[in-house]
Amino acid sequence: MRGTECVMMLFVLLMVGDYATTTFGTTVTYDHRAIVIDGKRRVLVSGSIHYPRSTPDMWPDLIQKSKDGGLDVIETYVFWDLHEPVRNQFNFEGRNDLVKFLKLIADAGLYAHLRIGPYVCAEWNYGGFPLWLHFIPGIKFRTNNEPFKAEMKRFTAKIVDLMKQEKLYASQGGPIILSQIENEYGNVQSHYGAGAKPYVNWAAAMATSLNTGVPWVMCQQADTPDPLINTCNGFYCDGFTPNSPKKPKMWTENWSGWFLAFGGAVPYRPVEDLGFSVARFYQRGGTFQNYYMYHGGTNFGRSSGGPFISTSYDYDAPIDEYGLLRQPKWGHLKDLHKAVKLCEEAMVATDPTTTSLGTNLEASVYKSDSGSCSAYLANFGTSSDANVTFNGKSYYLPAWSVSILPDCKNVVFNTAKINSMATVPTFVRHSLGDETTSSKALGSGWSSIKEPVGISSKSAFTKSGLLEQINTTADKSDYMWYSLSTEVKGDESYLEDGSQTVLHVDSLGHVLHAFVNGNLEGSAIGSNGHPKVSLDVPVKLKRGTNKFDFLSLTVGLQNYGEFFDLSGAGVTGPVQLRGSTSGAAANLSSQQWTYQVGLKGEDLGLSSGTQSMWVEQPSLPAGQPLTWYKTTFDEPSGNNPIALDMTGMGKGEAWVNGQSIGRYWPTNIAPNSGCTDSCNYKGSYSSSKCLRNCGKPSQAMYHVPRSWLKPTDNILVLFEEIGGDPTKISFANRQVESLCSQVSESHPLPVDMWATDKMTEKASRPVVFLECPHSGQVISKIKFASFGTPNGMCGSFSHGQCSSKKALSVVHKACIGLKSCSIDVSVSTFGNPCRGVTKSLAVEASCS
Repeated sequence: MRGTECVMMLFVLLMVGDYATTTFGTTVTYDHRAIVIDGKRRVLVSGSIHYPRSTPDMWPDLIQKSKDGGLDVIETYVFWDLHEPVRNQFNFEGRNDLVKFLKLIADAGLYAHLRIGPYVCAEWNYGGFPLWLHFIPGIKFRTNNEPFKAEMKRFTAKIVDLMKQEKLYASQGGPIILSQIENEYGNVQSHYGAGAKPYVNWAAAMATSLNTGVPWVMCQQADTPDPLINTCNGFYCDGFTPNSPKKPKMWTENWSGWFLAFGGAVPYRPVEDLGFSVARFYQRGGTFQNYYMYHGGTNFGRSSGGPFISTSYDYDAPIDEYGLLRQPKWGHLKDLHKAVKLCEEAMVATDPTTTSLGTNLEASVYKSDSGSCSAYLANFGTSSDANVTFNGKSYYLPAWSVSILPDCKNVVFNTAKINSMATVPTFVRHSLGDETTSSKALGSGWSSIKEPVGISSKSAFTKSGLLEQINTTADKSDYMWYSLSTEVKGDESYLEDGSQTVLHVDSLGHVLHAFVNGNLEGSAIGSNGHPKVSLDVPVKLKRGTNKFDFLSLTVGLQNYGEFFDLSGAGVTGPVQLRGSTSGAAANLSSQQWTYQVGLKGEDLGLSSGTQSMWVEQPSLPAGQPLTWYKTTFDEPSGNNPIALDMTGMGKGEAWVNGQSIGRYWPTNIAPNSGCTDSCNYKGSYSSSKCLRNCGKPSQAMYHVPRSWLKPTDNILVLFEEIGGDPTKISFANRQVESLCSQVSESHPLPVDMWATDKMTEKASRPVVFLECPHSGQVISKIKFASFGTPNGMCGSFSHGQCSSKKALSVVHKACIGLKSCSIDVSVSTFGNPCRGVTKSLAVEASCS
């Protein structure tokens, strides 16, 4: 080929490549109203799903359920500690396969928001930072520090380059429409002094220099530099205003519930309040809202932070920890999203015009030049329902609710009126030895190995004084041994009655077990927010050499707050022997202590369960501290998600086929008071407002992903710290016990029907809708049906004074044998058992 032809061919190829990018790429910008995609403003609904908190086999279903629930975007953090556990050694496999996760999002037709951070908070160990970062000379985290900025830029660029290589940015035709740099820095910025503002400016400039082709955001950062968008996090963000009139109003974290801590009750957030917060945000000019979390998942391994964050990260999210829909939360929000989308054309055309309709009553109207009109009517009072007049018509507004009128006339949704079905989830237990019955004894097939008390490793070392734990272990293990031998003559001033004394130990936390001469004498346990512990325990010493062995534990490293990376752990002293009445004391703190990082069983790799040293025992030791246990089991039958009920165990960690399902701690009990199964949704929500599970273990059930199992010969290994009986452990299937729905005659027009056939008589009537959660299931039983004035809630319905006699037969005929059914809530269907009374239909059913 001649030179001129070569040049022409190269030009053509370059033009084709540029055309392909132009054709398949997506332009993402923003203006004061919204994110703009290919020139069109969008109202977007987003939800957080963190890829390592579930498994790759779960991802497609979670993503599809998110799409079915009305999401446009899936948001995830990027977890530095997982991807670079050792400096310059990267891991993007298995649960860390970020690329696969994003491609599945794209395959579903959804967008992605990639929150690179790389500080993520997220109740994640060390806030997502790898521990090796702490040991770089001269480093100071999250401030204008050159060593830190160099590492942060290197990792951020690594992630951006990977995304570009895989063509995952929208500008390349991929799903990523937004990226985030830093995370909630504004909450702690003032503590970092003069280095804070230059760091914020640097982070923004560094991010934009990476040329992703999509906007960047900073959350909780009022001084976010242009062109980055500052966004809001919180339970409510309707009052948030961006720091520039050129930026849209965005909400990156609407907390759908709250995290669970070991030792705490289980938080939940009523969907009426969550829906209210979302509708108020869109009412007052918001156009991008994200649920944190939409699926919370599980803190597998040692990934939870806090400290004391539980293994479950369910978060009362619309999709629960096991991947099942949480109803009515998922369904009610789905209806809300549909209603908001019906308003999109008018919403993106202009800012809302808001007028007062009375005390705590507002109407916000969006009108486009083409004539479309949408309205939000709000009653943000907490006590009084109201009738308001809007556009010449009267509307009923329950307290703490928002009604949505896509045509400025007809209400299609009210946040306080739930039209979605509810479900009652349950765990069906069975033994490890037999998936069909719990009657079989669980002692057979178990092996155990005793973990030595104190120093057992050749890598142990001796130092004068007490060492801080995290700097010593680099978080390679939860465990560190402090060991000391000291001589007792018998005439020491701190001894009383010849040998009695009190051992006093102060520790930065998080848990301490004190052994004296090989015996466990006492333990001290911190809590979320109060990790420090102090132990005072009477001990009896012997003449001669006495051995003190302290096992100090971390339960996830600090993940939030200013200078959180400097929070210490471990025995810092003083360690004293004190007279119980005399006040005399001997300080052991400065003596020669011997240290061991981790356990012997960890060095031996006992968590895999494959070593030859495991020998089945006819009599299994129970209630013994520092014991490793092993058994084998067959995969439980069926397709339901499964969990281990760890009731009977104390505290430790569990592995299935070598993979850690996380820390277990069923003996850590929630307080006896402060809980309610029915929480008043009216009024501002806080993380302590609505709690369940008081007086019970904070977490007894632990998710075991089915993808980790084989049909037979699965290996379960436990390390028990304080003593338990593994024969009491059982498997449990997570499944739906009942489907319920209660809908009133006065409910708004159903959104689906309004959108498709709003003028028909049938569409003007509300309906009860039931659907079995799993494929292949049908409605097999109607447990309860009442049209009239039924009482109670799902699982405990009862008939009121007014009840149609034919309700049960009508519902039975409409639903039995079907995967789903719908029943009109009207007197034409059930008759009129009580005239002049607003009636409702309540139904409870089960599937098989």
